[in-house]
Amino acid sequence: MPLTISMTEAELIDGCLDQDRLAQKTLYDRYNQAMFTVAYRITNDFELAADVLQEGFLKIFTNIHQFRRESTLGAWIKTIIVRTALSKIKKRVIFEPLEATHIQNWVDWGTRLDTEYLEKAIHGLPEGYRAVFVLIEVEGYTHKEVAEMLNISVGTSKSQLFYAKKKLREALASYQNA
Repeated sequence: MPLTISMTEAELIDGCLDQDRLAQKTLYDRYNQAMFTVAYRITNDFELAADVLQEGFLKIFTNIHQFRRESTLGAWIKTIIVRTALSKIKKRVIFEPLEATHIQNWVDWGTRLDTEYLEKAIHGLPEGYRAVFVLIEVEGYTHKEVAEMLNISVGTSKSQLFYAKKKLREALASYQNA
């Protein structure tokens, strides 16, 4: 069982600034599982998510001096992990063209869904759809933030989210009918 050290966020930051190995390990232990989940949701690949986690934490420890304490440490770490994951998949992401269509309701959340099936449905989305869906619907970024991260227009972000939701509705409808 790993040694758990109780440190405040300020103590963790200060320790990492001083390159204290115990503070670095504590920070890693505190955030690695949640950040792996974020990386996996974006990359849809366990090995790539592990690479993102490793590269992301290297960036975190190298650049901790740039953390301005204007947000929580967790939010800053998450931003680094998201950007690292996006940089890994950018070459593979293909954004689908916008088609003229009308907005539909997303999903009837009153229906109980199997969480595992929902995760599979999300991971089954084309990469462009999935990246935008995860960043907006799961991670809480705005269309403007996603557009900047992915170097796309806000309109493209909105259309990708629309089509991601449409594909998920279709997948969930077939699940409910099964």
